[in-house]
Amino acid sequence: MKRNYTKWQSIALIAAIYILSGIAGVALFACLTDYCSLSPVAAIFCADVLATVIVWAAGLLYENVSVYDPYWSVFPPVAFLLYALYTHLWSLPIVLLLIASWYWGWRLTRNWAITFKGIAHEDWRYSRYRDTLHPMLFHITNFLGLNMVPTLVVFAAMLPGLRLYEISPADSATDILSLSILIAGFIVCLSSATIQLIADKQIHDFRRENPGKYCNVGLWKHGRHPNYFGEIQFWWGIWLMYVSQCGIDWYVLGPVAMTALFLGISIPMMERRQLQNKPGYAEYKKQTRMLI
Repeated sequence: MKRNYTKWQSIALIAAIYILSGIAGVALFACLTDYCSLSPVAAIFCADVLATVIVWAAGLLYENVSVYDPYWSVFPPVAFLLYALYTHLWSLPIVLLLIASWYWGWRLTRNWAITFKGIAHEDWRYSRYRDTLHPMLFHITNFLGLNMVPTLVVFAAMLPGLRLYEISPADSATDILSLSILIAGFIVCLSSATIQLIADKQIHDFRRENPGKYCNVGLWKHGRHPNYFGEIQFWWGIWLMYVSQCGIDWYVLGPVAMTALFLGISIPMMERRQLQNKPGYAEYKKQTRMLI
């Protein structure tokens, strides 16, 4: 269903879709915790999956996979805040987690809003799949690879943060080493989002003045993907905050999965497009590190 909505009409439509998915997710969470005795974290996971399905269905309705794009930055901070309201826990680790996640989410959603062209415009990555794959294979790829897999990876990376809610303020580690690691993780999160914010402005300004060229100024002079670097670093910061209270265990798989997603899929896909469309990018790639 292609419609010629304006950009702001499109944003309002996306917001309505997300509000609907959020209401459905909260309702399912309440049902599963109140009547099915499911653990809160498991209920959050089910709510996450349901919200993703609704957003995916809206993408089918409007023939645009990009409807899912803001989900990455919207769900984590909202889920962390709602979980704090549910548990009534406001320990120092949780407060710092909320500050970090909302700053990160604001930056990423802001960048999406700036680059969003409207509901009729689909990201080139999705359009490529739509144009090259058999329709049935595309729909499978769309649901699993383009919607559900990112949701699962983000949820895995959120688990260290969600685990903090299982620690009462009285049981929070307050020794010097634990507090130092907690603050270090918080600083990593803030610096990560700030790196992304700076990289956003630099590339937007560069593209406006140099259309069709690759950006090689500012942070982009020192790394080909400073925005991806900041994204990877952010989730390691969340993990550090978790380590300050719980130590090192299998939850490290969350940020590892996030890192693998960028190094194995997102960055190679972007690199191939840049090599095809930006003259001189091959030389820039030789001279510049992938990450800062």
